[in-house]
Amino acid sequence: MQLSSLLDRFSEPETLKMAKLGRELRAKGIDVIDLSLGEPDFDTPQHIKDAAIKAIHDNFSHYTPVSGYLDLREAIRTKLKRDNNLDYKPENIVTSTGAKQSLANTILAVVDEGEEVIIPTPYWVTYSELVKIARATVVEVHTSLETGFKITPEQLEAAITPQSKLFLFSSPCNPSGAVYSHEELEALAVVFRKYPGLYIISDEIYEYINFVGKHESIAQFGDLKDRVIIINGLSKGFAMTGWRLGYIAANTDIAKACEKLQGQFTSGTCSITQKAGVAALTTDLKPSFEMTEEFTRRRARVMELIKDIPGFKCSLPDGAFYIFPDVSYYYGKSNGEIKITNSADFSMYLLNTAHVSSVMGEAFGEPNCVRFSFANSMTNIERAWVRIKEALGNLK
Repeated sequence: MQLSSLLDRFSEPETLKMAKLGRELRAKGIDVIDLSLGEPDFDTPQHIKDAAIKAIHDNFSHYTPVSGYLDLREAIRTKLKRDNNLDYKPENIVTSTGAKQSLANTILAVVDEGEEVIIPTPYWVTYSELVKIARATVVEVHTSLETGFKITPEQLEAAITPQSKLFLFSSPCNPSGAVYSHEELEALAVVFRKYPGLYIISDEIYEYINFVGKHESIAQFGDLKDRVIIINGLSKGFAMTGWRLGYIAANTDIAKACEKLQGQFTSGTCSITQKAGVAALTTDLKPSFEMTEEFTRRRARVMELIKDIPGFKCSLPDGAFYIFPDVSYYYGKSNGEIKITNSADFSMYLLNTAHVSSVMGEAFGEPNCVRFSFANSMTNIERAWVRIKEALGNLK
């Protein structure tokens, strides 16, 4: 059967592929510990669920406005002012079925075929694939463990060409856990000011999972704000992955463009989810902070556990819930049957021998690294790293 050539321009997300392989092994009765997916292992807080139940009883069961109910967009406005000291109007905000759709809307609305999108590595697996879907060109800028996996102003300026249309990054970063400070963002802003035609997508989905202090958004620099598109959502900070609610905050032209696209793709997101989102954004944040406290404990434990593993080079993540070690020490090694030549081999080896899932670094633009999540219980984390250490010990 002849299918669209569009399907040849992008790949299936490696994160979802590894989760799928893990499920297949579990279906065979194998005890697989999942360190691949970026999903909090917490349930949605009760007060948010109660708001959803009330919405059902109140018959919020009809089509919703494409950009979202006004009370939800007002709640997002309140959150942006409260947490980020940023002023937006409801017409600057578009809600979607998850931050991934918000990203897709924005990239399709902003870039054209032949234009360039600058993305520092490592990056979330979907960034580059959405750019390919839009027929634009991905320009990777490689950062390093030594620089904390953050792009420097010099690297940014060197990457900009007349075809550059968009800069796309996340802070806190998936997969590295890097968090940009105010001073680091200010240094990048100096470069952005020289290129007024360059837009900036700031993915802030891990905002609340920050281990080093206050979240900083590049939208805080007033002269850049109209060129910044904030991407955020409720999946990570509120343990609402299955509810599917993301949003953008952007200038009115971009917001209207995203609304136009979404009107043809999905229309408005789930009515019940929207009412739950209002409760999440405007009421008690204590459960979110308690979740981050638990991630802080797990982060410390993981860093203790990997000290005993030869060859791992890993920085302490400042945010999100992943470690992203350089595992190239193991390339060329074998257990007598399987030889490790790259990070994909490394991840598959751990899946099939240690029965622990991870995600290969190639998917994030950094082929020497592998992503391990600590969004799992402390018990499972400890069990997983015992298995990993034993499996790696068999490589010579």
